[in-house]
Amino acid sequence: MPLMRLDKFISGQMPEVSRNDAKELLKKGLVTVDGVTEKHYDYKLDTEKAVVAISGERIVYREHLYIMLNKPSGVVCAVRDKITPTVMELLPPQLRRPGLFPAGRLDKDSVGFVLLTDDGELAHRMLSPSSHVPKKYFVRLENDVESGVTELFKSGMTIDNDEKCLPAELEILSPKECFVTLHEGKFHQIKRMFAATENTVVYLKRIAIGGVILDDKLDEGKARLLEDNEIKGLICYD
Repeated sequence: MPLMRLDKFISGQMPEVSRNDAKELLKKGLVTVDGVTEKHYDYKLDTEKAVVAISGERIVYREHLYIMLNKPSGVVCAVRDKITPTVMELLPPQLRRPGLFPAGRLDKDSVGFVLLTDDGELAHRMLSPSSHVPKKYFVRLENDVESGVTELFKSGMTIDNDEKCLPAELEILSPKECFVTLHEGKFHQIKRMFAATENTVVYLKRIAIGGVILDDKLDEGKARLLEDNEIKGLICYD
């Protein structure tokens, strides 16, 4: 692991602290490395071994961030947008870091689990068409689910201009409510699939990605870091 400058380490792990702020903390003698006060901003440390603390509180090093956001309606999955609020704007200061982006998209009027990360390699693996990472949704419909739709989804239905879908799972909860699990991410896919059965989606919520389930204690618009076992569950979900 390459060595990193101490001021860069502090500002990188604490997004609310700028590089200049970090230098001030160091000058004031508030930073320790392995229990010893360090005042030099250009001190080089091994990020995997060094124990860095500010005023006695340890800074835990994270090479990448993996954030679960419970997206509300009316927000777009983009890093920036000139007109509409984005998922990035919902993050509290302590979770913001340059390079973060939404790994995958959720429609503006849909809600639920959006993964934000700065790990491009993991995002590529998740979003690759060959990965087939399952994503589970709760769906509410305008009309009752017609008989035979479960098998239609399971067989891999065709939508719009002969666009073939991968097999999907449909679990009916009530005449107008169901779970749908997709293994791909076509544009507005669930809405288009139900439209092909002459039905309309009135509410759509993503509740799981891979083996990670949306935290039911996480209110809409709120976010938290994923636990280590959850990070593994993004890819290892069988």
